[in-house]
Amino acid sequence: MACHDPGVGECSCALSLLVPAVWGPCRDFLPPVAWQTHGPASSFHAALAPGQTFALPLRTSLSYAAIQFLERVGTDLGLASQKVEVCQGRVVLVLTWLGTNPRLRSILLNSHTDVVPVFEEHWTYPPLEAVKDSQGNIYARGAQDMKCISIQYLEAIRRLKAEGKCFARTIHLTFVPDEEVGGHKGMEMFVQRPEFKALNVGFALDEGLASPSDTFSVFYGEKSPWWIKVKCTGSPGHGSRFISNTAAEKMHKVITSFLAFRESEKQRLKSDTRLTLGDVTSLNLTMLEGGVSFNVVPSEMAAGFDIRIPPTVDLKAFEKQVAGWCQAAGDGVTYEFHQKCMDQHITSTEESDPWWKAFSGVCRDMKLQLKLEIFPAATDSRYIRAAGHPAIGFSPMNRTPVLLHDHNEFLNEDVFLRGIDIYAHLLPALASVPPLPAEG
Repeated sequence: MACHDPGVGECSCALSLLVPAVWGPCRDFLPPVAWQTHGPASSFHAALAPGQTFALPLRTSLSYAAIQFLERVGTDLGLASQKVEVCQGRVVLVLTWLGTNPRLRSILLNSHTDVVPVFEEHWTYPPLEAVKDSQGNIYARGAQDMKCISIQYLEAIRRLKAEGKCFARTIHLTFVPDEEVGGHKGMEMFVQRPEFKALNVGFALDEGLASPSDTFSVFYGEKSPWWIKVKCTGSPGHGSRFISNTAAEKMHKVITSFLAFRESEKQRLKSDTRLTLGDVTSLNLTMLEGGVSFNVVPSEMAAGFDIRIPPTVDLKAFEKQVAGWCQAAGDGVTYEFHQKCMDQHITSTEESDPWWKAFSGVCRDMKLQLKLEIFPAATDSRYIRAAGHPAIGFSPMNRTPVLLHDHNEFLNEDVFLRGIDIYAHLLPALASVPPLPAEG
């Protein structure tokens, strides 16, 4: 989210922003004028095309390479830089454009440097070479999630600085690791550190989602991700017998209860056109464990469920419902959480809110149609909101299919360039919000 979906395991490969020494074989796929040697599109290409894959053991060195690339860009733009190692091998880069009144709360532009793995056999073009086709679609892992946003932030600032602009509020850009595996060794740790508190954040922008329609999706809150493992114990025995009180019978009841709820939420979404995926609770059976041999009735079985709960749901009441499903399945049925997010902060979208007024005002002036939504998965925004700061998830990608984490992820060059223009209008408005009462 990205869409970030934190469901990619720790053993997954990860790629980061990295500039190659040369463009590599991708140029063979392009007409002679497809890529400019300078300008925003070239910066995007450099960020997308690392030229090689990296496995997890090389992740630390990869992260440093990404940081070095971004530092070079920041230096070129005259931005101050700071590196914060939140835990071993996990570095957050902060680039800062100092405002004329640093005492005012700042604007935070957040993005993450990791991406999910690729399965090259399913891609039309090599996923690490940023190939642009004849329609101007740029194919690469991270094209939507979320290297585009990182470069759009930087190119918007490049444009504003070239125009001689300066603003009262300081603008910070944070580039964080580990978002795709939950952010636990990235933003979750960073917001607890004094270096984050020193940023004096007033308002944050983070990633959103592409929109296939003319509208732009704007996310003011997120679902709470719960990962639950249900264990059922029962009588073992030989596979030829009708054994009573088996783990499998209890697991059948558990799965039936969970999936019946899933179907009810699916039908609620389907029957009400006003609802989006962010308005209902999604639930999926994602793991099953049990059994040692075909002819042995297992004494224990387990199932894993990925549940995403909107902020309108009473979390304590929902857990009681989960406990009830397990209790109804019989004795020897327990559940445990592998992730349990209880934060339900949302960001104001009332016109009386100065931050939203600035954001929405620019969108109106630019005739951008906005669709307000709850994010259906999870991003680093949840940690920023939990720390007490308003945050909006926004990716300026309309008329674009949602392809994050998918094969053949792409972003059209014109959409990418328009996104820079949108940020070049948004940043001045946000960084020029007048002093708030709490700021004196």
